[in-house]
Amino acid sequence: MLRTLFVDFNSYFASVEQHLNPALRGRPVGVVPVMADSSCCIAASIEAKAFGVKTGTGVAEAKRLCPGIAIVLADHAKYVEIHQQAVAAVDRIVPVRQVLSIDEMECELTGRWRERDRAIALAHQVKTEVQRSVGECLRSSIGIAPNTMLGKLASDMHKPDGLTVIEQHELPERLFHLKLSDIQGIGPRMRERLSRCGIETMAQLYAAPRDLLHTAWGGLAGADMYDKLRGQWYGPRATVARSLGHSHVLPPDLRHPEGARQVLHRLTQKAGMRLRKQGFYSTAMQVFVHCAHRWEREAGGERYVHVGETQDTGYLLQTLDQLWFSGLHLLQHPKAVGVQLCGLVLTSQHTPDLFDALGEAPPPSVQTKQNHEVHRDRARLMSAMDALNRKQGKNTVYFASAHHTLDAAPMRIAFNRIPDLETER
Repeated sequence: MLRTLFVDFNSYFASVEQHLNPALRGRPVGVVPVMADSSCCIAASIEAKAFGVKTGTGVAEAKRLCPGIAIVLADHAKYVEIHQQAVAAVDRIVPVRQVLSIDEMECELTGRWRERDRAIALAHQVKTEVQRSVGECLRSSIGIAPNTMLGKLASDMHKPDGLTVIEQHELPERLFHLKLSDIQGIGPRMRERLSRCGIETMAQLYAAPRDLLHTAWGGLAGADMYDKLRGQWYGPRATVARSLGHSHVLPPDLRHPEGARQVLHRLTQKAGMRLRKQGFYSTAMQVFVHCAHRWEREAGGERYVHVGETQDTGYLLQTLDQLWFSGLHLLQHPKAVGVQLCGLVLTSQHTPDLFDALGEAPPPSVQTKQNHEVHRDRARLMSAMDALNRKQGKNTVYFASAHHTLDAAPMRIAFNRIPDLETER
């Protein structure tokens, strides 16, 4: 039974650039995080892919493969805005059940829309509506199948602008030409584990008994894979955030210790605002610095510390500097930096200050009372800063330690997370 209509937008970042800039339409386009030949393409247009340029291709190599390629600096805020328009367009035709990434979404087919011909007609309506209301450059490949995983596999079978249907009675033969790595989540390490279990091909994966897959995956994910391959329906998996953070590849003019530190301060301020908006407290902080020189990479550039339950950006910035001056500041050739706030605790599970919890005043110690008042005042200060930045625009109010890098760490889109325009621009 057909249950899923899976929409995958082709060459999404590059297609958005072509949509917004008509001069790029029909041309090979490479989207990069930093305008430097040492950078790499994070997206390539359909025209660029015809020349062998793909995600991860270095800029210098892309120019060699495709001399006429247009290199465009990524603007993730634009991609999020167009994504929201695309989700709305699809939802007008068939309800979107879940958004899986910036360029992927899944819709559940119900009633008579599960019939093959009706499902195909619906897919054509989705394509037409997106191009009509969002932009003609936004082409998509759609997979129709019994469940989400099979729908994604179907959407990948014919690109660009494809439409593929996999019906229950066609399993497993329709999958046998695929590689194991075509299944999301089966990377090099997982392939090694499967190989140790005697599984090298899709046919062998399908034929493997449930308990063998349970062993290969080391848990229930293996049993889930057994069911998914057979077309069993499943709903969205509930997940609990364990960490949040930001990372950034430094532009050439900031590839020095002070530039790296200032960008880290900017990233920490963004992470702090996200922490409060999403209703979490952090109990640990991790900072990393990746270096261009091999000997510095081998020396290591990571620090981790427990911070107690906090939402206070000021405190996080102080902790950042403590980690920075514990040895990271000695790394002379930083190339990328990142901040991760870990051990997240929901606000509803946060253990407040003892006296706040009891609703009582602290003991009449002057120092204790001052500390208590400072804690409450800083919480109000963070809340006021967030409100001003939401209402008046980003960087209306910020900590001065990031003053010189306010625009150096723009929004970035992770594989499975859509950034919040309000807090991450």
